[in-house]
Amino acid sequence: MRHVIALDVGGTGMKAALVGTDGELLHRARRATGRERGPDAVVAEILDFAAELRAHGVRRYGEPASAAGVAVPGIVDAAEGVAVYAANLGWRDVPLRALLTERLGGVPVALGHDVRTGGLAEGRIGAGRGADRFLFVALGTGIAGAIGIDGRVESGAHGFAGEIGHIVVRPRGAPCPCGQRGCLERFASAAAVSEAWAAACGDPDADAADCAKAVESGDVRARRVWQEAVDALADGLVTALTLLDPRTLIIGGGLAEAGETLFTPLREAVRRRITFQKPPSLVPAALGDTAGCLGAGLLARDLIDTTDPSEVTT
Repeated sequence: MRHVIALDVGGTGMKAALVGTDGELLHRARRATGRERGPDAVVAEILDFAAELRAHGVRRYGEPASAAGVAVPGIVDAAEGVAVYAANLGWRDVPLRALLTERLGGVPVALGHDVRTGGLAEGRIGAGRGADRFLFVALGTGIAGAIGIDGRVESGAHGFAGEIGHIVVRPRGAPCPCGQRGCLERFASAAAVSEAWAAACGDPDADAADCAKAVESGDVRARRVWQEAVDALADGLVTALTLLDPRTLIIGGGLAEAGETLFTPLREAVRRRITFQKPPSLVPAALGDTAGCLGAGLLARDLIDTTDPSEVTT
């Protein structure tokens, strides 16, 4: 059976699958990255994991994978197939595509940025399915986005497209590791909400999920923290809407797990800020933590499949 390898590399773990060319998930697996042993060990784990997936495909389906797609965090040069930098994995300028191509017997390999790859999956087969223009925004430890255009994701001239988390929404605000002050992710990421709520409630172990629960129970302090994050997020999103004019705005990541506790006030905050812009459909992501792996599968299938992206199914 013809199939591809899909691999999503995270800060601590990897999710992988063998995917049929019709989109069927044939096999799933997980493994730790081994980052505590250093960046070289992480690369070795990725190569070993990919080789094991190839071997499983040969044993189970009678032939090796036709292609592979890999999603990685940090700065990625997708065109050259290089993982440029990832702080949480400790690597720099890793020629991952070339290494994987060699390890997998010469099959074509696609390398993608984790959030853009997850956004690709959400746009094609998830919450944005059918939308010709979408913006996917992941609210996690930081905030990043993916700009979707006609079934593909725009990476930009230098691989930085979609970095909505570094739109300045509070000039002269809190310093950001990127070197600016007042970046969106310093106020509206899951990490930022966790930090603000821990300070407000006096519990250093409190996090964004605890804040959301407190909001639902009517806690005044939690509502203040939450609304400040929602307002900052709405400011950043309206800037993005003004520039990109997407038909669908997809919100994912840990903060989005709060459901309507986030989406109801966020839709209202965006509505209040819009003047001439056309409001997009603002929806939660549909694929959860499988988006990166599914997107990696789509990248791989794109290498061998000429099917119109709008016809792809899972």
